[in-house]
Amino acid sequence: MKILTLLSLFSTFLTTNSNTIEDNVGQFFSSGHTNNWAVLVCTSRFWFNYRHVANTLSVYRSVKRLGIPDSHIVLMLADDMACNHRNPKPATVFSHKNMELNVYGDDVEVDYRGYEVTVENFLRVLTGRLPPSTPRSKRLLSDDRSNILIYLTGHGGNGFLKFQDSEEISNVELADAFEQMWQKRRYNELLFIIDTCQGASMYERFYSPNLMALASSQVGEDSLSHQPDLAIGVHLMDRYTFYLLEFLEDIHPASKTNMNDLFKVCPKSQCVSTPGHRTDLFLRDPGSVLITDFFGSVRKVELTMETINLTDPIKEVEQSAVNGELQKETYSYVDQLPVSEIIHQKPKQKDWHPPDGFILGLWTLILLVFFKTYGVKHLKHIF
Repeated sequence: MKILTLLSLFSTFLTTNSNTIEDNVGQFFSSGHTNNWAVLVCTSRFWFNYRHVANTLSVYRSVKRLGIPDSHIVLMLADDMACNHRNPKPATVFSHKNMELNVYGDDVEVDYRGYEVTVENFLRVLTGRLPPSTPRSKRLLSDDRSNILIYLTGHGGNGFLKFQDSEEISNVELADAFEQMWQKRRYNELLFIIDTCQGASMYERFYSPNLMALASSQVGEDSLSHQPDLAIGVHLMDRYTFYLLEFLEDIHPASKTNMNDLFKVCPKSQCVSTPGHRTDLFLRDPGSVLITDFFGSVRKVELTMETINLTDPIKEVEQSAVNGELQKETYSYVDQLPVSEIIHQKPKQKDWHPPDGFILGLWTLILLVFFKTYGVKHLKHIF
């Protein structure tokens, strides 16, 4: 009788375990895609639009950290803030005050820069209508098994987004480009994110299937900047992308966080504007769509520092003894990525600069001392 009971418990365990494995496998293949791509576009020029470049580079850094390689990222920057003569820290672009996080880094691969960032080139990248001489790095080589993330940031209005203050793309042109992509089987699922004023107007005309869209503001609302920096003299990021980056920092390649969590990023109490999203064209339930279905790599791999001999039987790696105890050094997936040094870097002492309000407070103190000593009648000697 005891043997039968044990056999029954053992069979129940095996059934439960097999169901769990099947559920995990089903979730792994639920989206039906085999590769991920990202098209990240900053459409603004000039130094006072520093934040738009930082927005794009922040998303670029996040998707690289989560596993999308440069070969699957098309990065378009309308201006080179890192080399701008006004930049007090050449070859850097910061997204946080006190220069804590350099999102430019050492391994940024910009595919379209400066005057190459045009409406025509952007639409050609999406639809694949590029000259034969165009190198692979400037092409979106996606197919009907590709999940694509498209991120846009810049200045916009009701139904349009400006490119370099000289031209604009309308929501109708963008909707038609996505329809061409669908007809030409260039994507499986597409996530569109835009951080601009009246951003929701840009996805109102979408009509292609398997498309999900997010915007930083509703029609009639401005998308506000964030993180002013006195040393640089401009705002470092926009509010929506700042909180999006903060959200993505907690995501890892094996994360189970879904799109419903992404919709909650930057509520009106933080953004001031009202972020919006559209899911009626998307075939799957957003609650079943993982963040890594668009922001991460499809390939479930684990990096190792050990040399593996494929001809001999694999042997267990010997553990080293430290202080008389056996210990094994482990590496997390994120720490092994090439951009880990950029992600975890800390501000150096030489990077310190006065915090917000310091200069104003210093001048106020000087004026108070002057009034106390000489009185108001000598104020003309200052001005």
